[in-house]
Parts: sequence; C-alpha cells; structure tokens
Amino acid sequence: MLRRDGIRFAALLCGGFVRTVATLSILMMSLSAAAQVIPAFPQATLESRVEIRSDLHRVMLSPIREVRNEIRSESVIRVPVEGTGQLLQLDSDVSREDARRWYRNRLSEADATILFECSGRDCGRSNVWANQIFSQSTLYGRDADQDYLAASLVDSSGQRWLVLVYTVTRGNQRKYAWIEQLALQDGAVVPGVAAAGNRIQGPVVVPWSGSVSVRFEWDADLRRRISNLAEVPGSRVVVAGFSELGPGETLEQAVENAENAANTMGALLDRSGISSSRQIIRAIGPMVQSRVVGQPANRVEILVVAPPQGGQE
Repeated sequence: MLRRDGIRFAALLCGGFVRTVATLSILMMSLSAAAQVIPAFPQATLESRVEIRSDLHRVMLSPIREVRNEIRSESVIRVPVEGTGQLLQLDSDVSREDARRWYRNRLSEADATILFECSGRDCGRSNVWANQIFSQSTLYGRDADQDYLAASLVDSSGQRWLVLVYTVTRGNQRKYAWIEQLALQDGAVVPGVAAAGNRIQGPVVVPWSGSVSVRFEWDADLRRRISNLAEVPGSRVVVAGFSELGPGETLEQAVENAENAANTMGALLDRSGISSSRQIIRAIGPMVQSRVVGQPANRVEILVVAPPQGGQE
C-alpha cells in the first residue's frame, strides 16, 4: 500500500514538474519573441542566442581600432539595455549582401534611422569586432569581407530600440551574421532616438548637392517614410537645412545655401501633400556639426512633431 501510494505521488510530482517545464518553455519562447523587433533573416540557421542585460552596454557608432590593447573609436555610446544577440550562419546559396539588404528593408519598414554603417576595412579589424566588441570568436573573418550597421527605431508601443547588424565571411567561406536587438531603458540617450513620449519623430536625413539648382538623394522609400510620419493629425513638419563651410566661403553664404536646400525640400513636400502651412523651415548651415560619423555635411533633416495631448502643436 505504501509502495503504491509512493509511486502515485512520484507520478503526480513528475507530471507537475513536466507541466512546469512546459509552461516555462512557452514563457521563454514568448519572451524571446517579445525581445525581437525585427524578425531573423529567414535563409539562415540560428547557431546561438544570448540574453543581453547591461546598464552600460557598448555600442559603436564609428570605425574601431586597437591601440596598445585598447579599443579606440571616435563615437561610442554606453547605454542601459535589455535584449538579445543572435549568431546566424547564412545558407550557402545566399550572400552577405542579401542578408544586409534584407535587414535594411525591414528597418526601413519600421521607420528606423541608420546611425552608422561601414563596410570592409573601413570598419576596422574583424578580430576586434568578433572578440572585443561582440565576444563571438566565430565572427572572426576577413577584414575586407565584413560590414556593420547600427540603427534606432521606436515601435508601435513607444519602446525605443537599437538594432545592430554585423556580417562577415570567414576564411573557410562560411558567412555569419550577428544581430543585437536592444530595448533602451529609461534615461538612455542616443543620437537619432526619440526621447520618452515620442512626440518627435526622425530625423529623416536627405543629402543634397548643387547650389542654384538643388538635387536630393532620396527615393520612394524615404518619401513614403516622411509621408507616414506626417500622417499624425495636427503635427508640424520641421525642415532643417545643413551645409558645409567651403574654402573661401563666408558663413552667410553657407547658411544661404542651406536655406535654399531647405526651401526646395519644403516645396517638394508641399507638392507631395504635406502643406507648407504645416512646415517650419530653418537654415542651420555649418553652425551645428554632426556627431554621426559618415553623415554628409550638405543635408536636410526632416522632423515630425506631434501636437501636445488635447491640442494643436
């Protein structure tokens, strides 16, 4: 009798343990999905996944170099984050460019802002990225066959995210991608990421060239992104013109060039359905220097400012 009761108790205990494990597994799968704002590249195999939780997570926003065993970079931030890192091995019949393009398209669909990107030897040494930055020795490949981008976005719930994408080809021709998706915690300050409250969206950066006749480097995706941001009723659209200070050029001339570019962009937006009555045009010229490495001096930045609660902006 005691033996039978003991067996029954053990079975109940085992069943409860199995149910608990199953529940925890489902919960962990749910948390895993919640920790991703961009889906994984479908033509790849997940090699490993790590949880990232740090009050001072290091994010590189410029090329890196190693000097006396110290990592040097012109632009690096340390921010409080929670998220995941995923190591993916790409399928043999796809290229790193395929994966990179796929992630850029998903980021564009999410209205993300590219904070920094580099390719090849311009990024620095692959050994440093693999072992010192990401702590993933598998990512050590050829310096000429690597690329990296850092992007920021705000999801539909108002949560701010950083997404880092690094791809590399190893000497054995295997191709890998390392993806970090990081939810920014309160108090984090990152260029291009809207602060809590998310009333200010952008900037959307559009390079320009020319003087009398201004030409913009933008495409249908950028135009669609601006239109989507400006759909908020009562929002204002800020068009800020920036310019470089050329050799022999006065500050006034540089600001005038920036004003011409901003006004031209404003006219284009007006024709595309964003009325000039909603626009605020500002000429900044060279008086504010960009801290984002690789960002062109001659550019227009477009911000959309939502109205305060209960009223017009």
